Amino acid sequence: MARKSEALADPVDIAVGARIRLLRKVRGLSQQALAEAAGVTFQQIQKYERGANRVSASMLSRIAKTLGAPVSEMFGEVGPASGAIDEVAALLAEPGALELLKAYSHLPKGPPRSALVDFVRTLGEKQPG
Repeated sequence: MARKSEALADPVDIAVGARIRLLRKVRGLSQQALAEAAGVTFQQIQKYERGANRVSASMLSRIAKTLGAPVSEMFGEVGPASGAIDEVAALLAEPGALELLKAYSHLPKGPPRSALVDFVRTLGEKQPG
């Protein structure tokens, strides 16, 4: 069950939080490391990433600097184009997804990649119960 603050969170705050989380994971930083660099607790970073707390402009600037990204990369327009970005960010936020994608990128192109995709797709299919 979603907490009250999360249920009422603004979609922009949720999108910004998802982008912060994605960039943090891509950069290989823990929530603790990002929190220390930004001068907040890791619990605060968790709240930002969930969209439960709104990120102030100054904090967003500090977080962007720590992640080596422009603020604009974390704060996009809300609309159809950002919907696709947010969908990809949500998929990559799944535990293990980024690691799987990195491993996939190291495979030779062609049959090995196709075989892995087929294998993972098969694992996700409903098994007869």
